[in-house]
This record gives sequence, C-alpha cells and structure tokens, in this order.
Amino acid sequence: SRLFGMLTGGATAICGASAALALAAALPNHPQKERATLFTVIGVSALSTLAMIVYPMIANWFSLSPQIAGVFLGATIHDVAQVVGAGYGMSTETGDTATVVKLMRVAMLLPVIVTAAMITRMQGADPTGKRPPLLPWFAVGFLILACINSTGWIAPAVQGGVNELSRWCLVISISALGMKTRLKELAAVGIKPILLMVGETVFLVVLVLLLLHWGL
Repeated sequence: SRLFGMLTGGATAICGASAALALAAALPNHPQKERATLFTVIGVSALSTLAMIVYPMIANWFSLSPQIAGVFLGATIHDVAQVVGAGYGMSTETGDTATVVKLMRVAMLLPVIVTAAMITRMQGADPTGKRPPLLPWFAVGFLILACINSTGWIAPAVQGGVNELSRWCLVISISALGMKTRLKELAAVGIKPILLMVGETVFLVVLVLLLLHWGL
C-alpha cells in the first residue's frame, strides 16, 4: 500500500526505525498502520544490522579510501547506531565521516514529515475525517532540541543523559507496537513488502556507489 511505501521509503532514506515511528505518528489513521509500522521497524533494523557487517566488506572490496568509505557507510546504512559501529570499526576517520553524512540524512526528517503530512492532507486519507497535523508537536520538539544542541552550550553529561532517555523512549514505543500486534498478522504481510525493503536498500547502495564513482 501507499502507506507502507511511505514508511519504508522514509525509514531507508533517513534514519531507520526512528524515521518509521516519526512518519507513522504524522500519517493519518489506517486499519493496517500499526502492523505496517512494526513490520517496517523490524525489517529496517534487521537490514541495518546486516549492512553493518557487509558494507565495510564492500568498501574494502572497492578499495575505498577512509573518507570515501565513510561517505558510503553514512549514506547507505539505515540506523545511526549501525553507521557508527560500521564506521569506527574501520577507522576513526571513516567513523567521523560516516557520522557526519548520516546526520545530514537525519536532518531531512523534519521536511519529509511535513511533506508526508501535506500529501495525506490533500488526499484526505483518514477514514475518520481527521486530517493529520501539518507539523506534529514531536517534530517541533525535534527542531528545537536540534537547534539547542547545535549551540554547544549543553554539557556532555546532560547530552549523555538525554540520549539515554531517548533510547529508552524508542524502546518503549516499539514495545507498545509489539504489544498490539500478533506475529501471525506480520506473517500474513507476505513476501512483497520484504522484497520492497530489500529493493530499496539495494537501490540505495547502487546509487551511492555510482555517485561516488562519477564524483571521483
């Protein structure tokens, strides 16, 4: 469905499970939204973990320099944690570059949420007649906190505490989805959504490698 396409597209293009949950919150109600969201979270997390292992091998196989390898990892791996793990597993320079590139993708979360909300508003996709907010409050909070953190005024201890809190919030939100979903419902999704997510992942890898090749 179009809803599943938006969730998987946003998850693979921006920041994995976090992007899927953020987009799901901004999209209108749908009978299958919770199942599609959980399926996307599980799929993108599994693909990110696999990419953390395989993509450094691809970078070595193509003999990419540490900086170019960082660009490749940061532009293709879905979740932030796996980008950090893969990048610093190769070298410090690769890890630094991969993290910066990944954060550039994360910065696209807000405009993508606004765009998705505008599209669903125009389509009137919610069967209850309620239109999704153009700019959800969590997106406003994301922007404000990103701006505050960019000033450099926040102490490292406070940053560490808030980061730990955000991870627990993410775990709780995924757990809440899991409590409302049955495994047989996920199994009933079929092979097409799996192929879609794998196809999006492969497309991203091929696109980035081609751009790096032409850019060099």
